[in-house]
Amino acid sequence: MISYPSRHCTVELQALPSRIGQVRRIVSAQLRYWHLDALIDRASLGVTELLSNVHRHAQPDKTCTVEIELLLDRLTVSVRDHDPRMPVVDDAEPLATCGRGLAMVAAMSESWGVRPDGESGKVVWFTLPTSSAAVAAPSRRARRTVLEKPALRFAEVGHTADGLRPEHAPARSAVAG
Repeated sequence: MISYPSRHCTVELQALPSRIGQVRRIVSAQLRYWHLDALIDRASLGVTELLSNVHRHAQPDKTCTVEIELLLDRLTVSVRDHDPRMPVVDDAEPLATCGRGLAMVAAMSESWGVRPDGESGKVVWFTLPTSSAAVAAPSRRARRTVLEKPALRFAEVGHTADGLRPEHAPARSAVAG
């Protein structure tokens, strides 16, 4: 017997940096509506990584579809694009600024994978458990870590030329046209 029906949300978009933030907000709002607030951070991180991969690697275009589906005790987030090439998970060099996205998705999700989608595309997906014990455990662990080790202030993180004050980079913003 099914205790509650499947719930589904689909968003089609161009995987451009300005659109990725919009999709994160849509996913967050949908999870709040489904009363799955505890999954918002992980789902947002995962969908950001998958959309970033589409933006960076997909050919011939950046058109994709994001689907989130809640079925029983699993939330599945998937991104479908038109590039049939399968992603490769490599070990990133220690100082590399990219190349860790799918490893992060694997680490924060219950399961993940990729499957061909016809002759011209693929679907990359991950799942998150929705049971109260599985959802609550990571947030309690994270909260305890923050309390035990105080975070550095922003000014303490920056490097300086003279060693006395932090360097500040000019603010940048992207405006969708």
